[in-house]
Amino acid sequence: MYKVTVIGSGNWGSVAAKLIASNTIKLPSFHDEVRMWVFEEKLPSGEKLTDVINKTNENVKYLPGVKLGKNVVADPDLVNAVKDANMLVFVTPHQFMEGICKRLAGKIRADAEGISLIKGMEVKKEGPSMISTLITKQLGINCSVLMGANIANEIAMEKFSEATVGYNQNKSAADRWVQLFCTPYFNVTSVEDVEGVELCGTLKNVVAIAAGFVDGLEMGNNTKAAIMRIGLKEMMAFSKMWFPSVKDSTFFESCGVADLITTCMGGRNRKVADAYARNGGKRSFEELEAEMLQGQKLQGVLTAQEVHEVLSDRGWLHIFPLFSAVHAISIGHLPPSAIVKISEEKPRHVQLLSSL
Repeated sequence: MYKVTVIGSGNWGSVAAKLIASNTIKLPSFHDEVRMWVFEEKLPSGEKLTDVINKTNENVKYLPGVKLGKNVVADPDLVNAVKDANMLVFVTPHQFMEGICKRLAGKIRADAEGISLIKGMEVKKEGPSMISTLITKQLGINCSVLMGANIANEIAMEKFSEATVGYNQNKSAADRWVQLFCTPYFNVTSVEDVEGVELCGTLKNVVAIAAGFVDGLEMGNNTKAAIMRIGLKEMMAFSKMWFPSVKDSTFFESCGVADLITTCMGGRNRKVADAYARNGGKRSFEELEAEMLQGQKLQGVLTAQEVHEVLSDRGWLHIFPLFSAVHAISIGHLPPSAIVKISEEKPRHVQLLSSL
């Protein structure tokens, strides 16, 4: 029997718990109960968020108005939440994952499998390190990833969407994850390319920041389409430079171009970048995030910084004009209008890729 714990309870984490719980209650090979680890918060009413979730079956702060399923149990104790689980779903802001893994090391079942829904990466001297790799190394478990064109509130309302599971070699584990997440309104497929799937989900947030600048400057759809096209090329080039095994076909799955489109049209990174541009870069992303996202976290600005560190260390900033411009604008070194002054360096992409 498989028992599932969701590690994270924000907007997307709560939707993931809802999806999973709707399936575990029907699938004979899974325990009905789905534990969801909640970083405890006190609500304005004075009640604890965990208590309210368990009483109302609703995450009133991060997913108000949506019932999660009576078999979802919120737990503020991380170690207790995972103690019996052999399927672990990680869905927290990526900057918290190293600390979470340290707390879980030696506390999980030896037969556990993981899946990361987290967009982001760590920066190390040798290059980018993916969150799935962090989980595997620190917890000693196989870790797949799930990414896609997934605006959480739309999935919560059961509007049709798709996602991609990326896995390495362990197809049977990938099939279980597909079975666990798939519903009539949430179609999930799998590809043997964990790095490609994960990098798509990570890098598209940087492009979404660029798209938000375009929207805030009211430059129109043609400009936005151009930015998205250039962004996709830089996503592909960056991914294949660091991980030559990444497949071109992965970028045409839900995790790739579909996720890029939906994030550039309606995600939180686009939304806050739009506001940043409308304010002429005079209000910081930190201020806008706190005002606009009700406790949710931006990933695009932090990922742009991480990408910048990697590219700067290798002397590759000039090869990635869009990624470089997003970071420079985000920290106030360039005005938002600089996003349309970038120039492609197609031959350099080709030359460098051919030399790797």
